[in-house]
Amino acid sequence: MRTRSIIAIIPIVFLFMSGCRVKQQQPQLTANDVSKVINKMTELMVHDVTNPPLAARFYAYTCLAGYEAAAENNHNLTQMQGKLKQYPYIKKPGYFSGYDYKLATIFAMLQTASKLQPSGKQLVEYEETLADSCRKVGFDDAVIDSSKSYAHFIAMKILTYAKADNYNRISNLPRYKTAGQAGTWVPTPPAFMMPVEPYFNTIRPFTLDSASQFKPVPPAPFSTDKNSLFFKYLKQNYQKGEANLSTEEKDIANFWDCNPFAVQNNGHMLIGLKKISPGAHWMAIAGIACRQANAGFDKAIKVHTVLAIGLLDGFICCWDEKYRSNRIRPETAVRRYMDPNWKPFLQTPPFPEYLSGHSVVSAVADVILSRYFGESFHYTDDTEVSYGVPPRKFSSFHQAAKEAAISRFFGGIHFMDGIDNGFKMGAQAGEHVLETVEKN
Repeated sequence: MRTRSIIAIIPIVFLFMSGCRVKQQQPQLTANDVSKVINKMTELMVHDVTNPPLAARFYAYTCLAGYEAAAENNHNLTQMQGKLKQYPYIKKPGYFSGYDYKLATIFAMLQTASKLQPSGKQLVEYEETLADSCRKVGFDDAVIDSSKSYAHFIAMKILTYAKADNYNRISNLPRYKTAGQAGTWVPTPPAFMMPVEPYFNTIRPFTLDSASQFKPVPPAPFSTDKNSLFFKYLKQNYQKGEANLSTEEKDIANFWDCNPFAVQNNGHMLIGLKKISPGAHWMAIAGIACRQANAGFDKAIKVHTVLAIGLLDGFICCWDEKYRSNRIRPETAVRRYMDPNWKPFLQTPPFPEYLSGHSVVSAVADVILSRYFGESFHYTDDTEVSYGVPPRKFSSFHQAAKEAAISRFFGGIHFMDGIDNGFKMGAQAGEHVLETVEKN
């Protein structure tokens, strides 16, 4: 009868608890439970149309809260104090006891994300459902309550840390104005949106000395001279327009599109298309790698945290250069100087071209994930199946990152020097993040 009652409970266990198993009345959380928090965050980001840099910020602080709870209870995980800029010294008060640190890790993530994300109230509801599910699979009420209290202590510390990164001051800065000079960025169709996060380089990075620490070489100088380097790049994009792509190139472009601002014309209306951000895609890949490698709970929270830190610092580097060079997009340049009817295969995101954000953050992810799972890690990426995008197989994170980078050329939204130099910047940033967080 005891066995039957346990079996009856399992099908109704909350989404986050698929990794739980009752063992001597002590259920265990797994790497999957970390990934499921990330996936739930991603769902809300799609709903809220969270821009890519801001999405990375949400992931980073949320993962840091979870990591702090885990690191305070597992000496194999070193705390981030002294490694990340202005990271606070967090000491657990002695009155916290009787908690499950893995459960506290998940609660800390949920409580942090619920305060950061616009639709975070939904995560509060999930937290309560999680607590109910824990009771059903054997967690004692006192353990659950203690874990939630401890998680709240950690979450408040991390949220205070997040509040001091200057992001909340961006809204007080002057409204961005386009330069109006030849060769500079202007809004692109169909929505003609103003640029996203022009002041993102003003927020506090985690590991960088400054936003320009890995400043790339300047882009090819703008020129209408048909023998110039810029025109050479322009011709490359023109020749790879929507009409000249192979089926495989279109598949690659679609797979890595990850444009949360995509819209389509529907009569007199513009309809938003729900898509994840590039950082969300790589966070999901981290979850795939953890599952495939049978990574433990502690490794999973570390991998997701270091990757999220790298993504945010990568976006800070990239956005610093975007609004310094302020370069025209291929869509604008080709139509203006070569063919007014030319169309890119993908919709152009609303910010300057140089550098390619996909190239930067994909190179960051390549470096970090290769460090933790190896340089020849084979996996199948099914991240966007629910969005109608079929899975793709990869023999390494490097292969996937290079494909993500070149996808922006196939999509017609980046010049090749923006892609190549973006990848170099991302590799530098990724190595720097690893060196910083792994130092003794």
